[in-house]
Amino acid sequence: MSKTEQTKAHIIEKTAPVFNTKGFVGTSLSDMEKATGLTKGSIYNNFKNKDAVALAVFDHNLQITNNLIEQEMGKHSSAKEQLLAYTEVYLDNTLQHLFPQGGCPMLNTAVEADDTHPELKGRAAEAVIDWKNKIAFLIRKGVSEGEFREYINVEQAALTIFATVEGAIMISKVTGKVEYLNMIMGSVRKMIYDLQ
Repeated sequence: MSKTEQTKAHIIEKTAPVFNTKGFVGTSLSDMEKATGLTKGSIYNNFKNKDAVALAVFDHNLQITNNLIEQEMGKHSSAKEQLLAYTEVYLDNTLQHLFPQGGCPMLNTAVEADDTHPELKGRAAEAVIDWKNKIAFLIRKGVSEGEFREYINVEQAALTIFATVEGAIMISKVTGKVEYLNMIMGSVRKMIYDLQ
């Protein structure tokens, strides 16, 4: 990596937890300077503006989240087991420290950016559709392999599973009650079993 690429990577890595915890609006330039140990000039010599940093950080946090979930899902071969692994990754205490600080970047960004940052909102929307498509692919795979029943409304099932998982994370986070996460994820597991 060139020195410029190293500096950009440093800025992204160090500001990622700040943006994911405080949000786009809540993250100030002084927060970015403090996190990176760099001056405003150094940050903006590498990124056009705060928006550019936020977009790069979102991509970074999303990649960490995607890699973790896909790694856990990849430990299983059947569609049902992969979908169940998708729910279990959020409940496994040994994996929690591997998620980006601040939690799910899709949820955090979508909630804040819907009215404040159209480009960031678009990036979050792409991530949501991507995950909905991954879940839909697994459901179709399960149907084609005889693991799930035929005539499932795949889009509806995929959206419902995804929305319920993200909703469970939000409810647990805002209330501070892990038991709510456990209960709702139990409902998601039931949805997956009901696809059989």
